[in-house]
Amino acid sequence: MKKNILLLLILLSSVARAQIQADLSKLQKQNGATVVQQGPNLVVTWPAQGREQGRLVLSLDGQKPLFNSLQVTQGGKFQEVARALDPAFVLTIGKRDLISQNGWNIFFDKTNRLPHKSYAVALNKRKASAQTVGSRTVIRVSEVQAATFSGELEITVYSGSPLFNVAAVMATEVDSTAILYDAGMVTREPVWKNIAWSDTDDKLQQIPARLDEPNKAQAVKYRTIIGVGERGSLAVFPAPHQYFYPLDEAFNLDFTWYGAGYRSLVPQFGIGIRQDLMGDRRWVPWVNAPPRTRQRLNFFCLLSPGEPAQALAEVKQFTHNDKYPTIAGYKTLSSHFHNEFTMNVVLANKPIPEKPAFVDVFKNSGVDIVHLAEFHGPGHPKGPDDQRLRELKALFEQCERLSTKDFLLLPGEEPNNFFGGHWLEFFPKPVYWIMSRKPEMPFVTDDPRYGKVYRVADKNDMLKLLQLENGLAWTAHARTKGSTGYPDLYKEEEFFKSDHFFGAAWKNIPADLSEPRLSRRVLDLMDDMANWGHKKHVIAETDIFTMEPENETYAHLNVNYLQLDKLPDYKQGWQPVLDVMKQGKFFVTTGEVLFPAFSVNGKGAGETVRLPDNGKTTIRLDVDWTFPLTFAEIISGDGKNVFRERIDLTQTRPFGKQQFTFNTHLKGRKWVRVEVWDAAVNGAFTQQVWLE
Repeated sequence: MKKNILLLLILLSSVARAQIQADLSKLQKQNGATVVQQGPNLVVTWPAQGREQGRLVLSLDGQKPLFNSLQVTQGGKFQEVARALDPAFVLTIGKRDLISQNGWNIFFDKTNRLPHKSYAVALNKRKASAQTVGSRTVIRVSEVQAATFSGELEITVYSGSPLFNVAAVMATEVDSTAILYDAGMVTREPVWKNIAWSDTDDKLQQIPARLDEPNKAQAVKYRTIIGVGERGSLAVFPAPHQYFYPLDEAFNLDFTWYGAGYRSLVPQFGIGIRQDLMGDRRWVPWVNAPPRTRQRLNFFCLLSPGEPAQALAEVKQFTHNDKYPTIAGYKTLSSHFHNEFTMNVVLANKPIPEKPAFVDVFKNSGVDIVHLAEFHGPGHPKGPDDQRLRELKALFEQCERLSTKDFLLLPGEEPNNFFGGHWLEFFPKPVYWIMSRKPEMPFVTDDPRYGKVYRVADKNDMLKLLQLENGLAWTAHARTKGSTGYPDLYKEEEFFKSDHFFGAAWKNIPADLSEPRLSRRVLDLMDDMANWGHKKHVIAETDIFTMEPENETYAHLNVNYLQLDKLPDYKQGWQPVLDVMKQGKFFVTTGEVLFPAFSVNGKGAGETVRLPDNGKTTIRLDVDWTFPLTFAEIISGDGKNVFRERIDLTQTRPFGKQQFTFNTHLKGRKWVRVEVWDAAVNGAFTQQVWLE
């Protein structure tokens, strides 16, 4: 009797597994990919580079690994790069503080020190489907679950590249939730002969892959870990910016892992990406997961028929080797760095290196102009006068010494006095000023050693100083951190209305894996400021404290492409840099999406155009990209409302250049700007064109 019951259970189990029929009704033929069901397997084939192809054989059998076989062609012949792999996700769930500060825009949260728990995400193969979405093909397998989170697994292949993305797309009903996730590919079989990565000195390392190797967190460059097989390599890496939640430092926190028994939750041997729960040990806000938002816990994989060096080279192309590429007619500027080289080295009686390491970090990242934010903690901004002036002199001397014809290191501070909240200043030449003034002291004096010296008592003095020295000020990390509530609280102040108050700065705070864009917080502010009737702009900021060669700098970096043909000479001042900023003649990018040209009815960013009576508008945008694009958005306003027109760009393939022409109607609008975002949530945005 027991034997019969056992046979019946085995039969029923087999029948249940065989009953999973994938829904292929939403597939189309235009992108060249095919999805065919062969028994319990889905065979996904897509065009990769040139005439080569990629192939995934996915098993819908609940008792077998999902990735039955991973293949890529070389010379038109398929070869198996890996087999018998399962995706693995570890979801860590913590508590978000939504009360003490500014709701979901909070940065000053120590989620890592509050109760939290980690869970292995379970995959239950109940149903499957495939869908064509432009140039990509999306396979969905349901369901995935961890604690209160549930959803489905998405595998996306991108026609034109041996690239694919694996995502556990999950949501929770629980409020006030913050999360982190680790992920990767795991196996119980001897799939790989070696594990490879680039170390932080940019040298390729390899070790033998052993199934009993205990798991290890590994520091790497380019955020990539590679499984090396007999006939190819599988590179695993995260979205280059989205995966990294905001911190005050860009420390390399061992963002990859390999081995068995990962965090005692994933027993198999694997390779993957990870986050350090403790972050930089300062403020560690993790990632927002508001109720019912579909959080994409995802990672990318790249199939290569060659050795790991070839696979890594192909991965690096997606971020231009972690470097901002040169565009004719533009120079790159990055802002808000608390290096504190002046106080920590120059005035600390330490040996002063001929060229500090941070200079090469900037140069190797393709940054032409660096705007510092020194004396943010150390230093004496309010005096005593002799100390303050000595510190400024040392800062100016080092900036001049380290600037060259192709690199500008420019002084700047985050004063955080007079206006409210946190803000940055930027003068077009060295300016000596002290952030305090007694009633009996004059606003400006002539010092025999330092020349003109300003003493600032209040917001009126500060505005006067900006006017006299043609400087700019803007809100740092607007609406969060120490600028919670700003610039909204001073939008009616004279200093804010002045054309010397530039606007605000953009950085990916907060992190939210359900968003198709980074930092909606500041993009919304950009639109609000335009509707307030002020011609303000938004500049990218990095806001970190150290720039060391071993850091994971690129993930936290962003840049502004200024319309400059050449760099000014430091000794002559850098007024052209501020002029271009003030005029809005620049665009902001994470680096993977570039805008060599942009116009609205023939006028560029920062300019004003008179629309015809019918509001007919032609927007032309030259775009260079690496990851395939997802959408462009035309954002405009009429002084009260914000209007959004989203243009689907999922038909694009990886590594493209194209001029897009968008025809729209903007009657009654007062401004317009454009954003473009890609499949890894990298993006770029223009400054406004003003409409009449």
